[in-house]
Amino acid sequence: MKILFAASEAVPFCKTGGLADVAGSLPQALARSGNEVAVILPLYQCVAEKWKDQMSFVCHIEVPLGWRRLYCGLFRLDRDGVIWYFVDNEYYFKRDTLYGHYDDGERFGFFSRAIVALLPALAFMPEIIHCNDWQTALVPIYLKDECVRWSEVRAIKTVFTVHNIEYQGRYGKETLEDLFGLAPGWFADGTIAMDGDVNLLKGALMTCDAITAVSPTYAQELRYAYYAHGMESVMQLNAGKLHGVLNGIDMDRYDPTKDPGIHANYSVNDLSGKAADKEQLQKQLNLNVDPKVPIIAIVSRLVSHKGLDLVCRVFDQIMDLNCQFVVLGSGDWNYEQFFEQKLSWYPGRMALYRGYNEPLAMAIYAGADLLLMPSKSEPCGLAQMIAMRYGTLPIVRETGGLKDTVHPYESWCGAGNGFTFADYNSGDMLYVIRQAVDLYYNNPAAFYKLQHAGMTEDFSWTRSAEAYNEIYRSICS
Repeated sequence: MKILFAASEAVPFCKTGGLADVAGSLPQALARSGNEVAVILPLYQCVAEKWKDQMSFVCHIEVPLGWRRLYCGLFRLDRDGVIWYFVDNEYYFKRDTLYGHYDDGERFGFFSRAIVALLPALAFMPEIIHCNDWQTALVPIYLKDECVRWSEVRAIKTVFTVHNIEYQGRYGKETLEDLFGLAPGWFADGTIAMDGDVNLLKGALMTCDAITAVSPTYAQELRYAYYAHGMESVMQLNAGKLHGVLNGIDMDRYDPTKDPGIHANYSVNDLSGKAADKEQLQKQLNLNVDPKVPIIAIVSRLVSHKGLDLVCRVFDQIMDLNCQFVVLGSGDWNYEQFFEQKLSWYPGRMALYRGYNEPLAMAIYAGADLLLMPSKSEPCGLAQMIAMRYGTLPIVRETGGLKDTVHPYESWCGAGNGFTFADYNSGDMLYVIRQAVDLYYNNPAAFYKLQHAGMTEDFSWTRSAEAYNEIYRSICS
């Protein structure tokens, strides 16, 4: 099939979150399975600075957006069996950061309109346009708008993936015509209207041919108000075209047997290198060097929906378990200050790195024993999969992709690949942390069995690509 993958970020070009990992890896897996695949991205300043000399210029056109007609350039780069296209407009994209600007709605409205307008300039006319999150949510709507005048696009089907429903692209009603160039009927018939505003995400969900969420459990959760951020009625209305497809990770990139970024390599059959990585991590973070003490780690944004309030509530009880605790992340001031204050309480037993540091994150995955992810909601989550790949057992709440990837330890038979709790409750979380630490100290054979299970799990994108191929075929048949 001929697939155009539309996203606002992708590894290795630009990244702020998990969407970039998906957009950087899934298209390659789709190409390996026999599809013709192209990805289209904005040509951000950071991308141009590093990659533009490897690109070739394709064309330039004028893109209509409301009352404006705007310059739009197109550049191409071929890499890893995928064609990468970049949409150029320096006014919108030559900025220091990808998001967070006052005119983000206009910027990504232009990007979505440009994707449709540039179709004749691409190497092929796609059969599928696969859109991702609110930044490309206008693409299915613009396609519907164009198909009455442009017969070639009538056969194009659209898939829309919800990576995090919290971000919806919500703007005032007055933006419909003036900013996005859409007729009043799109609002009047309810397609793009939500609580009196223009809601780009809703528009995509209503007009696309298939909706995917980034894990099967998250797809089910989106039907309920607790998880759907006001969109539960829309998800229920479109439940017949909703699919849950679990994200993957790059199994070659995250491979402890050959990862050049960790101190010592190791395999599932010989974990001696992991012991060396643990010692190195303790030295690097000024922890007491003690191979017998388990290291519990958090690698996360420090925000409420990651479950940090549960950790704060029972932190001292966790430290009573004779463990070390490592935190890497930044976010809300109150969580950063909490962990900062605890440093002086537990010298040599606790470490904090405020911000994100990729080499340190990998050192933690390789050197820690347990990874704590007590999230209120987690659409998919990649950290737990990376941790398991490196023999670090996850402790998670059963939500979203965490529930789909982490299977709880069963003491009667030794099954599982980690530790889980269901209710959003600090007592339940503390119980499974105690269970994990007790297993580490008192039953190392059972602990290793869980490590073995996690390190040999198939989290590859090949599995995800097969599921997407089935969805593509179903809507094109």
